[in-house]
Amino acid sequence: MKSRTLFSVVFVLVLLSMLVVACQPATPAPAADATMAPEVVENATAVPAEVVPTDAPAEPMEKLYEEVAFEPMVLTSPDCEYGGLIKEIASLDESTVQFTMCVPDPAFPSKAAFSAFAIQPREWIEYAMESREILEHPVGTGPYVLDSWNRGDSIVFKKFADYWGEPAKTDTLVFRWSTEGAARLLELQTGTVDGIDNPSPDDFPVIQDNPDLTLFERQAINIFYVGMTNTFEHFKDVKVRQAIAMGIDRQRLVDNFYPAGSEVASHFTPCAVPNGCTGDDWYEYDPEAAKALLSEAGYPDGFDTTIFYRDVFRSYLPEPGLVATDLQAQLAEIGINAEIVVMETGAFIEESSAGRLDGIYLLGWNADYPHITNFLDYHFTASNPQFGTTFPEIYEKLAAAAQLADPVEAEPLYVEANNAIKELVPMVPIAHGGSGTAFRADVEGAHASPLGNEYMAVMDPGGRDTMVWMQNAEPISLYCNDETDGESLRPCEQVLESLLSYTVAGTEVEPGLATSCDPNDDLTVWTCNLREGVKFHDGSMLDATDVAMSWIVAWDASNPLHIGNTGAFEYFTYLWGNLLNAE
Repeated sequence: MKSRTLFSVVFVLVLLSMLVVACQPATPAPAADATMAPEVVENATAVPAEVVPTDAPAEPMEKLYEEVAFEPMVLTSPDCEYGGLIKEIASLDESTVQFTMCVPDPAFPSKAAFSAFAIQPREWIEYAMESREILEHPVGTGPYVLDSWNRGDSIVFKKFADYWGEPAKTDTLVFRWSTEGAARLLELQTGTVDGIDNPSPDDFPVIQDNPDLTLFERQAINIFYVGMTNTFEHFKDVKVRQAIAMGIDRQRLVDNFYPAGSEVASHFTPCAVPNGCTGDDWYEYDPEAAKALLSEAGYPDGFDTTIFYRDVFRSYLPEPGLVATDLQAQLAEIGINAEIVVMETGAFIEESSAGRLDGIYLLGWNADYPHITNFLDYHFTASNPQFGTTFPEIYEKLAAAAQLADPVEAEPLYVEANNAIKELVPMVPIAHGGSGTAFRADVEGAHASPLGNEYMAVMDPGGRDTMVWMQNAEPISLYCNDETDGESLRPCEQVLESLLSYTVAGTEVEPGLATSCDPNDDLTVWTCNLREGVKFHDGSMLDATDVAMSWIVAWDASNPLHIGNTGAFEYFTYLWGNLLNAE
């Protein structure tokens, strides 16, 4: 196990404290409540001042660390009755981590490559989690190291001099944000940024006609849906939920508000994902049938409700305000009168995920890894309270299908699950949204990732020493093991790395911090062999205890470091089942 001398401990903590202070806003902010996400401040038009590096070191402080004898770290569940998929996490030696599962898990590599399972140093987790400094300052192994987070304006990254892989093409990377597609495009056209995410649908032809810009279209591996929580009065009756499904003209929404490459969703999962479109297609638009169902449910004159959304552009929902207004008008046609409420993005994610929104809400999902479990198991598992009371007709089929490596063998189970989703209507799938990125034409290595995880280290902005990227919103935090928001995950992915990785601009799994993760014959034990010589940004060397600690603090709800941002660790819960020792 790695350790420090007493002098090193004191010296490192002092340096880290200075570093955290250097990264804070000039005006003191109120102390963060442990249950609340940091405030998100939208900035649509401001151009950042000249980037001035802070005292954050881009090179590791190797002299402060002393290597000592390795000690294994093991956490084992007494049994699998707790409802999770993981039986044991163990660091067998300095370079080997082993995951023992309760059931076969053929999707383990795809899940382990996801940024929600990124690795940070054990010492940093122990030091920075309780103080919540880890939310603002990730310590990773990636090609960029965090330099400063200027709240409401920008995040600055510096090239990591000791990166184990191909070094970043650019010395400085800057992330900025704007909720308005027109504002993002204007900044690209005027040259104040080098690339933007999610141009507005109407701007696709504008970009394509401009020889100084390049448009990269994404494959539509996403879903926009209208959510409901069935523990609230109006939505308890399945006939009400079915009426809403029939009362929405989904084709009208796609035709009016989505770019080329978008399509009406026949199923929750895109058809590009194996078994995504098995089973019956979704309901056709039928307002008269919707009114009849509402009457049968006891609402012949309809009812009043609310449409909640966050005003953030997403590839699955490019025009949230316009879609909300059109949906309001459509629901009024079948007797449902809805007030529109716009929420701050962090509060919206927290409240919708917990199933606390009494009304209809607009949300969606971009693929994190290219497997049907990423779509269905996350949303419809037994432990997800988002849609209210969960349905065994759905989650039992999904649990059985997830253990089958052969998609053909799993297909009958996914037919049953998809048909149950249609019958029970936990939500209404609307569209698989086409989207893209746009860059200045001289940016080499520019791309759009179908997973939304554009990798900035391969981009060269025409020989300039600073690459400026503009996305849709400010991150909620940079401890992405406890975040689900894409605007948080993308900056994390420039700094942090997981055991495995995805190919640049692709969906194939490849080695990451592990050179391999190999299963036993029945896919219940996965053994990961770590890459040698990998250095963290703080100067420590990667070993298996860093991996074990990064996973264990999320898995074990009784661990004193199971804190995170909200403490929900939603991705861990939805992809690996219940947390160990959870109440």
